[in-house]
Amino acid sequence: MTSRVLLLLAQGFGVGRVRHAPGTFGSFLGVLWFLVLVWPRHFGVFAIGVLGGVLVSVWVCGAAERILERTDPPSVVLDEIVAVPLCYAGGVAWLWLKTGEMPSPGFFFTGRNWWGVAGVFVAFRFFDILKPWPIGVSQRLPGGWGVALDDVLAACYVNAAAAVLWLFAR
Repeated sequence: MTSRVLLLLAQGFGVGRVRHAPGTFGSFLGVLWFLVLVWPRHFGVFAIGVLGGVLVSVWVCGAAERILERTDPPSVVLDEIVAVPLCYAGGVAWLWLKTGEMPSPGFFFTGRNWWGVAGVFVAFRFFDILKPWPIGVSQRLPGGWGVALDDVLAACYVNAAAAVLWLFAR
């Protein structure tokens, strides 16, 4: 794969090149990636897309670091893009187990459900920016692992926070 194609992917098709808050703009693109993954309404497709996205991100983001000769460049947002669906994975899995079927993409934006989508998005940005332990430490891992794992861990924090809120809201 050429350097140009790798950077195009790593920078979220140019979204990461915006001057201010590229990670936030990349996360918006991540919501679209989430909708693509739930569109087939098949949990296996969703799970493989999430896991595959993370693994591809490790490789592509590591290559982008080498091309740009910079550690975790702000323009590299593929890590945010692929982590966003993971933020919703707990809720998707719960709905799938409860009903026996995957929710449609429209489910997330009807009625009051869009508040949950927005809340998860804000929580992800909060944890990704604040980087509580061990998120910040994970950035010291070599290559693409250091770029991608902090976003994966932020998504895990989001799932934990959502689960706690859900338990107390019952």
